[in-house]
Amino acid sequence: MAQQATEYLQRLLANENLTEAEAAETLKAMAEGSVDPAVAGGLLIALRCKGEAAAEIRGFATAMRELARRPEIPDGEPYVDIVGTGGDSSGSLNLSTGAALLAAASGLKVVKHGNRSISSRCGSADVLAALGLPMPLDERAAATYLDALGFTFLFAPHYHPAMKNIGPVRAALGVRTVFNILGPLANPATPPFHVIGAYSEEMAELMAETLAGMDAKR
Repeated sequence: MAQQATEYLQRLLANENLTEAEAAETLKAMAEGSVDPAVAGGLLIALRCKGEAAAEIRGFATAMRELARRPEIPDGEPYVDIVGTGGDSSGSLNLSTGAALLAAASGLKVVKHGNRSISSRCGSADVLAALGLPMPLDERAAATYLDALGFTFLFAPHYHPAMKNIGPVRAALGVRTVFNILGPLANPATPPFHVIGAYSEEMAELMAETLAGMDAKR
């Protein structure tokens, strides 16, 4: 895959889009560590400079879900994920976490998927830790908290162990990448409903186009 990754990088630098299947292949190769970190960083920056296409994002998100651990939450339940892309560099509050807790307190079942801060000042996991709220690191406990509280949190590093090779690359770059877009789309519980905050109108439209080709009701 090393040679293939370099070829994909050259195509992205030439402003060519990857297919959904090629994007999925790239994500899996990066996750298993078969792509040099420098090339992986180049791919992420080239994607951002070109502008991520819906098919590319969908391929990455689908691959992430395939590689993820699955919480013991039954399919078909009317639960929702409330999440934002981050990466707006505004220094604003983490609004999606507050909105998720408010929605749960109002009676909705919320399965929130998130992480600590990577390219922003405060991630959803940071907020929950500051509030002293539980972050169950167990697939069964996640379902138990959802039943008891109407809210549960899926900590991304636990549910996406294959992403450990990509985390250092993201941290070293320190800028928004396709992974800011992927987080809201890679919830391993595959919730049927999504409320997604985006850092621009253009990104909101791109997220909607991407979700339209995925298994989501609304």
